[in-house]
Amino acid sequence: MKRHSALARMQQASMAVFGLAALAWLWWRWPASPAAAIVGALAIAFSFAFVLALQFVIVHFVSRGDPAPRPTPGELLRAWWNECLLFAQIFYWRQPFRWRALPDRLDAGGAGRRGVVFIHGFVCNRGFWTPWLERLAANGTPYAAVNLEPVFAPIDAYAPIIEQAVAKMEAATGLAPVLVCHSMGGLAARAWLRASGDASRVHRVVTIGSPHQGAWIARISHTPNGKQMRLDGGWLQQLASDEAARPQPPFTCWYSNCDNIVFPATTATLPHADNRHVRGQAHVQLGFHPEVIEGSLAAM
Repeated sequence: MKRHSALARMQQASMAVFGLAALAWLWWRWPASPAAAIVGALAIAFSFAFVLALQFVIVHFVSRGDPAPRPTPGELLRAWWNECLLFAQIFYWRQPFRWRALPDRLDAGGAGRRGVVFIHGFVCNRGFWTPWLERLAANGTPYAAVNLEPVFAPIDAYAPIIEQAVAKMEAATGLAPVLVCHSMGGLAARAWLRASGDASRVHRVVTIGSPHQGAWIARISHTPNGKQMRLDGGWLQQLASDEAARPQPPFTCWYSNCDNIVFPATTATLPHADNRHVRGQAHVQLGFHPEVIEGSLAAM
């Protein structure tokens, strides 16, 4: 495991900027109105909640016509609240400060015990997977969690990182691992499979909220990997075409009608996969739903 994470440093810097801005507002407005100073400082510190709220409003309108069950206003509201809580926990703590807390355990179960390789999504790092890693460490399951960097590289550039993790897991256990992927991580796994050309090296690929057919919200991204995730984009079409020409390992694709990043919901499905819908879950929240965790680990 590397000693440094560019994503962790980026999120630490972002926290510092927002924290200083909140303190500056508090200092400036306090003499005139302590109440306004406090409200404004909190609004700056938790501005992500407003961005998330806008995403769920868009989901409400864009979801019309999608085959997945249309989310109710109550479902969207609950998903927004839960996503806010998880956002603060993951992006303000786990990823910037605790991403190295649980190192890879390739020899946890010894030879003959199948392992898991975790592949995170866009603007994340291995700290995302902490609850999963704690679970596997407790029951002696071998695991490895990658950091996909550079953060804004083309998705194909992540294939060597995944190759290294899979090769180490194969050597440690003697078995093909399960790949558990969140969001863009599912596309990175598919890009690695295309580069590897050997479906037998994976026991199963589990994707959680992965934009297999693209994501509506990716139209606002101008990063190389973000642009590759646009709805029906050329990179995704070529990936699907290449997959059709060769055998693929079994896939399980989890998706939700309240996903605020990968929507419409069924864009997170694949035609050849075991597609499983979990109602009412936001994008990050879906990755930690008990049904998703238990169902994914059952693939071992």
